[in-house]
Amino acid sequence: MTKRIAVLLGGMSAERPVSLVSGKACADALRRKGWDVAEIDPTRELARQLAEAAPDVVFNALHGEWGEDGKVQGILEHYGAPYTHSGVLASALAMDKQRAKAVFERFGVPCPEGKLVDRFEAAREHAMKPPYVAKPNAQGSSVGVFIVLEGANRPPADLGATDWELGSEILIERFIPGRELTVAVQGDSALGVTEIIPRTAFYDYEAKYAAGGSRHVIPAEIPDAVAEEAKRLALLAHEALGCRGVTRSDFRWDEQGDGQLWLLEINTQPGMTPTSLAPEQAAWNGIAFDDFVQWMAEDATCPR
Repeated sequence: MTKRIAVLLGGMSAERPVSLVSGKACADALRRKGWDVAEIDPTRELARQLAEAAPDVVFNALHGEWGEDGKVQGILEHYGAPYTHSGVLASALAMDKQRAKAVFERFGVPCPEGKLVDRFEAAREHAMKPPYVAKPNAQGSSVGVFIVLEGANRPPADLGATDWELGSEILIERFIPGRELTVAVQGDSALGVTEIIPRTAFYDYEAKYAAGGSRHVIPAEIPDAVAEEAKRLALLAHEALGCRGVTRSDFRWDEQGDGQLWLLEINTQPGMTPTSLAPEQAAWNGIAFDDFVQWMAEDATCPR
């Protein structure tokens, strides 16, 4: 019997445009695999939307707040159908960057030192000696991220703007120079290591999602020992938070400095757009996009 699957896409976060593209790609793949697909653009009436669609399985293709921060996952647990990606606790922890770092450090995963400050304080004076990174503590896709370079006279004034909608807590974190590496984890396996070479100043929103915004090198042209360590740390981070399904961990490798790998963050619902990294690593392992999406749907459970 054909199973009905609801694909959650769009949503209410600042990452809505990316989620619409991710979700559409996944919905199309599932249709090609023979699923009866209902696309749901969640509102605060998601419980009602699910009841009306009556899916057997839910594919969560949302990004950001009200998508991968544990809130929607709580509604899905209440609905009771199997759903994809991580559960309530892992999602909430991963979205809270500073608290996730506290867990990672207990498990021996190195993270840049940082602290949380109020956004107005962060806009008024340097909370850390430059260079540092200032970013919302609970956003993804590099939304609202600023790199404050050495010698900067003032912190980013935008952090104190009246139209700021990215939360009051700003994570101030030591800037790690070096090369950008990322590792996707599928279940209990690390898929590979990609080096990201952005065409912008850093791997920001445009570099992630605009066509030609960055160049991806897979496998990354790095020593085997570094690649193996990146995969080990990505899998360890995935397990430390209790993640499920597919995640992606982003690192900096300070090749010219201490040679250390530093975990920047873990993404519990990595992008599934045409330029996204997790599907690219799956393809490098011989897993076609449609099969990758099918695996995620078949991996769905409740509770997570």
